[in-house]
Amino acid sequence: MIAVILAAGMGERLMPLTKDMPKTLLQIDHETIIEKMVINCLNNGIREYVVVVGHFKEKVADECARLAAKYDVRFTIVENANYFKTNTGVSTLLAIEQLKNKDFIIINGDNVFDQKILTKLLESDSTAMIIDNYKKLNQESFKITIDGSTIKDMGKQIDISTSSGEFIGISKVARDDVELFAKILSNLTRENPQQYYDIAFVELSQKSEVDFVFTNGLKWTEIDDIDDFNHAKSIFIE
Repeated sequence: MIAVILAAGMGERLMPLTKDMPKTLLQIDHETIIEKMVINCLNNGIREYVVVVGHFKEKVADECARLAAKYDVRFTIVENANYFKTNTGVSTLLAIEQLKNKDFIIINGDNVFDQKILTKLLESDSTAMIIDNYKKLNQESFKITIDGSTIKDMGKQIDISTSSGEFIGISKVARDDVELFAKILSNLTRENPQQYYDIAFVELSQKSEVDFVFTNGLKWTEIDDIDDFNHAKSIFIE
């Protein structure tokens, strides 16, 4: 299993904290966000990482080198040179080129989470997505509507009353689905370079098995702004 970490974004809503660093290098309890991800992955047996960089790419690469030495793990650095005008869809496609049809998980580079969430994801034999079924949703939540085993819709625009929960930005693509997933994602990003990778799961769920794994109250947060960062510190500092 390989972990793909998407860490190319600019983190503009976290200014001035991200004036001189990418948000994946912000620290919580004396550890960078990406280090917390690596620890969670290591505790679930994952030792190989593909990290997609863009904004302050050298600083992320330096941190990966430090973590490689500290934890005896392997990093492959992939650059999204157009990070400022593309989104996670393009970054994910660039990562897939390094994977050669292997099982992999995808983690947004600003995600802090309980390692048990990853354990639950890896227990699924198929392609799978982590869905928060506890959190109170708002208009900014990246909502998902599930009908049986099929995704009807995803995005912030979904009506809260019809939503099945929030996709938290952690997923797994099984090796048998990698080629199809990449094809769907390629089509989506060709139409819209700003597309999120998450949207590819909508079509994939219509053509292959996608498992939905629920958080059932396990802690996580995505760090988009200062309030998110303060919330992360409040729930993850020991």
